[in-house]
Amino acid sequence: MPSGSATRLNKREQLLAEARAAQRHQERRRTLITRVSWLVGLLIVGTLVMVGLLSARPETGVVQEIATPFTLPLSEGGEVSLADFAGSPVILYFNEGAGCDSCLMQMAEIEKNPGFAEAGIAVLPIVMNSAEHINAERERLHVQAPFALDDGKVSSAYGTLGNGMHEGLPGHGFVLIDADGVQRWYGNYPSMWLDPEELLEIVTAELA
Repeated sequence: MPSGSATRLNKREQLLAEARAAQRHQERRRTLITRVSWLVGLLIVGTLVMVGLLSARPETGVVQEIATPFTLPLSEGGEVSLADFAGSPVILYFNEGAGCDSCLMQMAEIEKNPGFAEAGIAVLPIVMNSAEHINAERERLHVQAPFALDDGKVSSAYGTLGNGMHEGLPGHGFVLIDADGVQRWYGNYPSMWLDPEELLEIVTAELA
């Protein structure tokens, strides 16, 4: 028969083996939980990225309708009317304006592209800001063109109000009006950017 010391030794070894087994089980459980957490996290991130990409996709369309007439004050004083562009095409560039650097930089880059002037296409930026606010941003970001100041009625009439990040402001949108005052094309860009060369290619193709 085993001695009392041997029995106690065997019991200690059994308890130690059970403790090690329990520890291994806990480690495997923690590893599994960590891996599942990573997979869930990656799935969530992937879903958010996909939603972001889908929501940032541009919405464009071809139309053939008489453009809504308007007259708006300019940020440097005076007024501008759609009638002022009769006989030549114009792109209305609706944007959030002050507080949106990419909106101002978009206009600055358009101004650097000589293709618009060469094609006889004017670009009129339209915002819902005060003259003081938008002029300060124009100066900071080196934008030459004065901005038309909308109270929301023109942005709403052209379907650009609330299409951006803010419900009460116009989104990053373009509207092409031909020399006869007919709206020919529109494009809304939630990504807040459209390469000026690409814009020029689009509008010249629509006017051809």
